[in-house]
Amino acid sequence: MERKLSLLGLDYGEATVGVAASDGLFLTAQPLEVIRRNRGKQLRETFRRIEEIARERGANAIIIGYPKHLNNTIGDRASASEEFAADIARRTGLKVILWDERYTTVSAHRALDEADMGYAKKAAVVDKLAAVFILQSYMDYLGNCPQEKEKLLEEIYG
Repeated sequence: MERKLSLLGLDYGEATVGVAASDGLFLTAQPLEVIRRNRGKQLRETFRRIEEIARERGANAIIIGYPKHLNNTIGDRASASEEFAADIARRTGLKVILWDERYTTVSAHRALDEADMGYAKKAAVVDKLAAVFILQSYMDYLGNCPQEKEKLLEEIYG
């Protein structure tokens, strides 16, 4: 029996988290939603929603964008992503992978600009599109490196 892999991709930001999921054939990343936090809204609601989505989608692992600087150093945003990833792993019990997201938000904005989308509509979808780019990039990597995919499956299934 072939082991299936279901992934969630997250674009973690100060006010929002974009969410994407792998398709059933593990070929494409699909946008799901943007989780928004108001000032009064606690991060725990964001965690709760991510846990809920992971259960609904049968996720085996979560890929979180890792916003390193262009010179490959770790700044405040990358450190915040590390903390967020550790919290998600602890809360869900799933494997969490930080994946280099340099240029994904820029790519998402560029794609939306090319679609001639207005500012309000763009603001509503840019984070989940960035999550799609993060997840798709990771899946493309696994597709090009079958030994890495097998290693991930072994870590998940034992």
